[in-house]
Amino acid sequence: PERALSVRFREEIQAVPRQIDITCCYVVAGILRDYDGRVLITERIGDHAFAGLWEFPGGKIKDGEEPLSALKRELGEELGIEVLTQTLFMNLEHNYPDRLVSIDFYLINTWTNVPKGRDGQALKWLRPDAIEEELLLPADGPVIQALRHL
Repeated sequence: PERALSVRFREEIQAVPRQIDITCCYVVAGILRDYDGRVLITERIGDHAFAGLWEFPGGKIKDGEEPLSALKRELGEELGIEVLTQTLFMNLEHNYPDRLVSIDFYLINTWTNVPKGRDGQALKWLRPDAIEEELLLPADGPVIQALRHL
């Protein structure tokens, strides 16, 4: 009688390095606090990613721009304020599905003018312990946690 011959081949798998392109964005954000300890958050509007969520106002740092210059420019454009004094509060990196974002968060100590949503975005002044993290951009959650311990 014939026998079935079973032969197993050793399979060797090797890791092949691949080039992965990750877009990295450098961003600044301002944390305005009033005398009652409330912080300002703004709604994301339009067709931007995460539209309808809330965030600390700010934006991308342009090529060749210093972070403080970007902070002052962005808050002037978005809120119509002039930042007079600020303190670096924290830096964090957050991996979104399509990019890595590095964010410098500044406590804005003094400013001129009353903040207004110059792009039509809604503004809210809330105490950090009253802000629901799931309504914020994912990168802003650790900031709220840190603000709750100030």
